[in-house]
Amino acid sequence: MSVVYADVVDAAHRLEGVAHRTPVLRSRTLDEMTGAQVWLKCENHQRVGAFKFRGAYNAISRLSEAQKRAGVVAFSSGNHAQAVALACKLLGVEATIVMPEDAPRLKLAATIGYGAEVIQFDRLTEDREAITRRLVETRGAVFIAPFDNPHVIAGQGTAAKELIEDVGELDVLLTPVGGGGLIAGCSIAAKALLPEIEVYGVEPRYSNDAQLSLRAGARVLIDHVPDTIADGANLQQVGELTFSIMQRNVSGIVDVEDHELVDAMRFLAERVKTYVEPTGCLPLAAIRRPEVQEVIRGKRVGLILSGGNVDAVRFGELVAEGSPGR
Repeated sequence: MSVVYADVVDAAHRLEGVAHRTPVLRSRTLDEMTGAQVWLKCENHQRVGAFKFRGAYNAISRLSEAQKRAGVVAFSSGNHAQAVALACKLLGVEATIVMPEDAPRLKLAATIGYGAEVIQFDRLTEDREAITRRLVETRGAVFIAPFDNPHVIAGQGTAAKELIEDVGELDVLLTPVGGGGLIAGCSIAAKALLPEIEVYGVEPRYSNDAQLSLRAGARVLIDHVPDTIADGANLQQVGELTFSIMQRNVSGIVDVEDHELVDAMRFLAERVKTYVEPTGCLPLAAIRRPEVQEVIRGKRVGLILSGGNVDAVRFGELVAEGSPGR
């Protein structure tokens, strides 16, 4: 199934009054550092603390009554887990979530708190997709993919739709990239509203499967479990549907290192007074690089800060280990 802008518009109608219309923030210091006008779409203020609620609710709300009675199954390291759990709670659907044993404590607790059953696995020795398939087969439940689902993609695209409606024309849009649902949906919305806009994705340095895939012209599977603090982008292969959309709409992928994410976390906390998890800081880490500033200088730039689900103690540990604040 293809995804078009009309699907994003329909998702926006379904989400109206359910999802938050998240704030857009500015920083004069950031504009001066980059030579651009930068707008920050703060999905860390979304329900469950991340953009994932948009896609999960849009997808689950479309299930038939029979499907809702059967329940849903999903796998996730955290934000999609919470999003599916809350959407199911709101819609009266039972949720089972497959989560790695090393999932962030905050995200695990929130998922359980929303009423989902959580089944944990060892990401080094067990296959989450195989576990999920067994649950679907034995329970008759509906699988809600974290990114390779057209309704999930359309829901995620509402973040860019809102951003452009709120701030007007943009020249460049940057989003984090994990499985590709956010950048796929946002690129569809952005290109429909602003055909000349350039869309870029940002990944962790050692989890750059989307970057490698775009260069190769085919999906690349990273042959190791990536090591990065950006757990929301800690994947080995971008989605099939999301990759096809990225090939059409995305100008390029930038990769950044973990220490750059920590610097971005600190900057947002100190200068913008907002609390963002490492994955959500990917676009900010990228635009602070001189080579990216060459691309965006003098332009109107939007960044999707995808989430804020990081434990306060862990946040403190990360920023304390990094370089001194500016």
